[in-house]
Amino acid sequence: QVQLVESGGGLVQSGGSLRLSCAASGFTFSRYSMSWVRQAPGKGLEWVSNINSGGGRTYYADSVKGRFTISRDNAKNTLYLQMNSLKPEDTAVYYCAKEGEVIATILDYWGKGTLVTVSS
Repeated sequence: QVQLVESGGGLVQSGGSLRLSCAASGFTFSRYSMSWVRQAPGKGLEWVSNINSGGGRTYYADSVKGRFTISRDNAKNTLYLQMNSLKPEDTAVYYCAKEGEVIATILDYWGKGTLVTVSS
């Protein structure tokens, strides 16, 4: 069964950094694009970043561009999100998600999320 397990969340001060990890299993990780999506308290889902299967193409929401870096290690079946210059508005539950089998933009599996809290 497909499993996505996020880790690395926690409490950090404004301007600080965190690196999130997502351990994947149950599918051929290296064949799929992966995304990070977040949900701030009381807010809707916000797509954050995407990386293609080989890791050579990345995409970012305007709100995080220049501060966050998505990467992957296909040998370790792991997705990463390096978050620098964190702001209080980055506070959210962060989810990793797998692209859909047929329609890639409909993410078909999600992790349970990891909470990132940025204090001022």
